[in-house]
Amino acid sequence: MFLTLGIDVGCSAVKASLMQFDPAGGGPKLLTSEGEKIRKRNVKDVIGDCYEKVLTKQGVKAGDVAYVASTGEGELVDFRRGHFYSMTCHSRGGLFLAPQVRAVVDMGALHAKAITMDEHARVLEYRMTSQCASGSGQFLENIARYLGVATEDIGQLSLTAKQPETVSGICAVLAETDVINMVSRGIATNDIIKGIHLSMARRLVSLLRVLKAEGDVLATGGLAQDAGLVAAMQELAEKDKMAVRFIADPLSPFAGAIGAALWAAVRHVKLRGTSRSSSEARA
Repeated sequence: MFLTLGIDVGCSAVKASLMQFDPAGGGPKLLTSEGEKIRKRNVKDVIGDCYEKVLTKQGVKAGDVAYVASTGEGELVDFRRGHFYSMTCHSRGGLFLAPQVRAVVDMGALHAKAITMDEHARVLEYRMTSQCASGSGQFLENIARYLGVATEDIGQLSLTAKQPETVSGICAVLAETDVINMVSRGIATNDIIKGIHLSMARRLVSLLRVLKAEGDVLATGGLAQDAGLVAAMQELAEKDKMAVRFIADPLSPFAGAIGAALWAAVRHVKLRGTSRSSSEARA
């Protein structure tokens, strides 16, 4: 039995997941997942805090972890043994959380991407949003701050909208200008937020349309917790008659870290097997 740990370093948060593996069978077991907002702190300090929090919660020491793997901005994780691409980690983590899915849409602070994979989590195709921030979590957070709304309340407010206002989907600057004009016109906050969600969802759904995704699609990344955005994607997909159903798991924001921990186990087993073979050859 051995432990692995995956660390996902994003633009606004660091997430870590600790997993346990029994080579005798039974499948991987997720022990715990923790996250830390970066805000204006030193990223390496946040990584260290998140790492220690995971270990402390499970009562294990650093030496008890067989392999630490990073993803995202992983070069900042000084103590990692290996690094894996974000797409492969989100596909692997997504499959762990929802074994039936063959596509995930990763919605992060600065970028979003849609990924299709096979039953072994091998990435088949992917598409990313453009460099413009109007489809990102950071943009949504900025709008929420301007509207005086807590980010955790955005999703539920969006779900109560009656007449969503159209928001520019071209760039963040134009979209923010639209929001300022809406506020001055007295448009209800929930209708503004729903309009923003629809604008963001339109870009994300178009990525999946290009990939010809079907069936359940798992939302991952920080915005997966935004029920209003997930609902907006479903609404647009149904209008386009796409055969997809968007789902989210309570652990969706940790999909990248979970995937990194899972790939860490694969790497660890492979390295251990290579080491044993070398020892037997020398004998």
